[in-house]
Amino acid sequence: MNYHFQWGPVWKALPELLPGLIMTLELALLSFVLGALIAFVLALGKSSNNRAARGICVTWIEIARNTPCLFQIYMAYFGLGALGIDLDSFYAVLGAITFNTAGYLAEVIRGGIEGIDQRQYRAGAALGMNRWQTFIRIILPQLVPLILPGAGNQLIWSLLNTSLGMVVGLQELTGATYTAQSLTFRSFEFFIITAVVYYLLAKLVTLALYGAARLYAGKRSIQA
Repeated sequence: MNYHFQWGPVWKALPELLPGLIMTLELALLSFVLGALIAFVLALGKSSNNRAARGICVTWIEIARNTPCLFQIYMAYFGLGALGIDLDSFYAVLGAITFNTAGYLAEVIRGGIEGIDQRQYRAGAALGMNRWQTFIRIILPQLVPLILPGAGNQLIWSLLNTSLGMVVGLQELTGATYTAQSLTFRSFEFFIITAVVYYLLAKLVTLALYGAARLYAGKRSIQA
């Protein structure tokens, strides 16, 4: 097959991809922030002495980590729809990626917590702090650099998972690209550009996290 690249129609249609790019960024950031908040609860709950709380957290983490994100999106959109809970495709994808992100981040956070000397809780108690105050003032500053690499990888994974929204009709970046190429018949050109955009976004996240890690390390050394 002799395929001749034609970039003219692609450049003209590029502005039509901008809303999809914005939606992709919204989904990635919202799912990561919400997932991180839930992940802290799951990480602490998995280590809890309460069997019910531990069971719920373990179940969430196991399902999130051991089933495909695509399956989770289908369940959020079609599964809940079959139960009479109709979600807009945006919220179904957001919920599924948040669910997935929370499960993975919970293990990153739990691993970081277990990597810190737990005797510091007793040291905090000796200083008159309760367990929560000890966690915020003593444990958390040590936890951040430990979990930053894993959290960064998960943010990139959340960004890439947004492309699965296309299967439920969501016009995020990949969905918008598919629509544009179907109108112009320039499949390779559009998907090459979209792949480059995803790559650049992932590299930006990597560079931002690297800068954040260096900045945090600098502040810690000054405080020390």
